Amino acid sequence: MRRLHLARLGKAAAVAAGLVAVPLMLEARLTRHEQPIRDSWQRSPIARRGRTLLGFSFRPRQIEAFGLGGPPTLQALLAYPFDLVRLAAYWNHIEVRTGVFDTSELDWQLEAAERAGKRVIFSVGAIKNFGYPEFFVPNHRLERPLPEGSLITTFTHADLLAGAIGFIGHIVNRYRDRTSIVAWQLEHEAVDPLGVEHSWRLGVDFVQRELEALRSADTSRPVMMNGFLPTSSVVRISQWWRTRDQGDSLAVASRLADIVGIDYYPRHALLALGSRTLYLNGAALPWQKALTETTLKGVWGHGKRVMVAEGQAEPWEAMTLPPNPALRQMFSCRPEDLIGNYNITMKWASLNRPIFAYLFWGAEYWILRDRSGDPTYLRAMARILDEAEAQ
Repeated sequence: MRRLHLARLGKAAAVAAGLVAVPLMLEARLTRHEQPIRDSWQRSPIARRGRTLLGFSFRPRQIEAFGLGGPPTLQALLAYPFDLVRLAAYWNHIEVRTGVFDTSELDWQLEAAERAGKRVIFSVGAIKNFGYPEFFVPNHRLERPLPEGSLITTFTHADLLAGAIGFIGHIVNRYRDRTSIVAWQLEHEAVDPLGVEHSWRLGVDFVQRELEALRSADTSRPVMMNGFLPTSSVVRISQWWRTRDQGDSLAVASRLADIVGIDYYPRHALLALGSRTLYLNGAALPWQKALTETTLKGVWGHGKRVMVAEGQAEPWEAMTLPPNPALRQMFSCRPEDLIGNYNITMKWASLNRPIFAYLFWGAEYWILRDRSGDPTYLRAMARILDEAEAQ
């Protein structure tokens, strides 16, 4: 009887494994990571954006990694007719020592955006913010590394919370009178683990206290919180497992924020194998589209506005910095994919539930490519701005 029971369990496990394996195989693709430059982006249709604001995120740390200059890169991007730019207050670059703040980098960024007539989403952090390494706590605010596998709560890290609240208050108080700012962003993928490198997470109670401080400092503007939208079974299962105790960042943002920002990356590298890379590429498959629709309905069901906080517009390969190959483009995001990713998210909108904004992720990379002899990313983006036909 025991053997029969074990045999049945074995068959059930095999069936379950098969049910999991099939979508995983369909969602993966092995191909050369460097692809020839094509002109198909010139013929790609452009979806109408309706009332959606179009913009980009400005990443000074990425500019440094690319060897570009901050002011000229920002000026080049601001020359395009974007509606919106997202700026970030990086705690460890601003609080040089306890209670001493240097906001000169933020000042010139905001002034440049205002001169260009752009609206601004201002990300105040404090612990996490957009752009690698996504963790920006000053050394003087953290005696030892955050313990892996733990929740960072108001009880376990009261001093860190006090510092974060103080920083948020300082930033909001300094800039809240600037009429260009249309929303604040709190944290970055607030309660998710910090990539695959770390397993600690911010507790919901920690984030709630930061949110209270932010809203206390400025009651007039909405708060945006963002989260990563899984588009493959591998990532979806992993994200659920790692955040199962308090929910992932999209779920928490749906409860706490006024605007929910979705980070959308439909194709990204999993593993490099010589000249080829294994990519997760399942966003267009029926079950992933259905799960995305369920997520969106859940956010709208909470009465929240939705935006795309990060729409993939640069490669995501099996390395930290997007490669810049001569006379080639990386498969994870080519110019035609930049357009395609935008088009997909515009289909999420409906007449009664528009997408508030779409922020392209990768603007600095377009400048790098242009200066390296490949202007097609910039030209693909310019096509969207020219042909999307705002209402």
